[in-house]
Amino acid sequence: MATGQQWVLVEMVQAFYEAPAYHLILEGILILWIIRLLFSKTYKLHETYKLTEKEKEELIEEWQPEALVPPVSKDYPTLNYDVVTGPPSHKITINGKDCINFASFNFLGLLDNERVKQKALASLKKYGVGTCGPRGFYGTFDVHLELESRLSKFMKTEEAILYSYGFATIASAIPAYSKRGDIIFVDEAACFAIQKGLQASRSLIKYFKHNDMEDLERLLKEQELEDLKNPRKARVTRKFIVVEGLYINTADICPLPELVNGKQFSFLKNALSAYFQAVSSHQNKKNCFLQIDDIDLISANMENALASIGGFCCGRSFVIDHQRLSGQGYCFSASLPPMLAAAAIEALNIMEEDPDVFRVLRDKCKHVYNALQETPGLKLAGVPVAPALHLELERSSGSRESDMKQLRSVVDYCMERHVALTLARYLEKEERFLPPPSIRVVVTIEQTEEDIQKAVACIREAASALLIS
Repeated sequence: MATGQQWVLVEMVQAFYEAPAYHLILEGILILWIIRLLFSKTYKLHETYKLTEKEKEELIEEWQPEALVPPVSKDYPTLNYDVVTGPPSHKITINGKDCINFASFNFLGLLDNERVKQKALASLKKYGVGTCGPRGFYGTFDVHLELESRLSKFMKTEEAILYSYGFATIASAIPAYSKRGDIIFVDEAACFAIQKGLQASRSLIKYFKHNDMEDLERLLKEQELEDLKNPRKARVTRKFIVVEGLYINTADICPLPELVNGKQFSFLKNALSAYFQAVSSHQNKKNCFLQIDDIDLISANMENALASIGGFCCGRSFVIDHQRLSGQGYCFSASLPPMLAAAAIEALNIMEEDPDVFRVLRDKCKHVYNALQETPGLKLAGVPVAPALHLELERSSGSRESDMKQLRSVVDYCMERHVALTLARYLEKEERFLPPPSIRVVVTIEQTEEDIQKAVACIREAASALLIS
């Protein structure tokens, strides 16, 4: 044993002599550094200095807190409201001026409908104003169940679920299914409610160009190649496609037949509510035999065509039932006031009794679309059947603020002549893909030929006077 230890020691000494000089110097420095670290103090005590009372007071007087929010000019557009008095129906009173309404999403004119108001009033007397509880905590009323049943039949799906706030509907539905690690393919023109749902899901988001099915196909093929590299991960990764049926920000329609052919699991968000049902049926007859079940989940709101509040999702029963346990807006928000549910039921009754209203509205949309073509200084964005069109500047100044002021001057000019229009508003710092500034022109079934001619003439006159130099 001793002989073996001596032999090892001899080898170490021999290696020491044979080692290069730079190697020995480096090892020596490292040894000295280790010894220094072992025997040096880990920290040095700094002498503390106590401030006098006078010095404390001086520091407090000198301190200036940072602003909680950045300074905003008092003439900032969103801080100056146009105040409405009375119902925003066919005629609307804005800032004390009576105008023809081309601004409110009252497409079918049901907001001031006498039958709808009477049903809401009867429900108010029976149930009271609100519910004071979510659906799972004594917030489920019989009218909620009736409305869900009616909506599912109207949309030709197995089941529907109600939400008390339109914005929260899709923003709650997306994270109820898609979680961290899942993948969502979404159109870059998706509205802000969808963007909030994507953010809440914490999923991997892949945007494709607006209505560009070739770009979507490219992303899907790239994902297939990634899945082949890691098939174990691919088996547990869910994939979703999220689009809007009728895009609120661009006023055009999603090419559903092309989308459904290569879908993974699709969400359809319909910001403009029940009107899309009629439009999509018309488009489907032209393009293919697209079935409603080809879409896994449809989300829509009741705040426009149904002239109520809230939203709903519809689809297969097992898909919808999952939201009753996982949809945050459903589980934690007070349920829809019964009077608004009753109003929505009566609105559905009117729509089903007279389905011709959709054809009338579609014809008026086409008429307004054609009439607004070649407006001087403005370009029209949207499709002929869209009930909410966008008028954008033909030539941008390069400054969004300046463009907004120009468009606002057109809106004010029209309002002075009793035609109510509105600027499209966005949270500029929050939008993923910020749409260009635009004037929104809303078409409703109540607008007469005379109203449309007056509005179109007023817009053209304003554009010629204010935009053409």
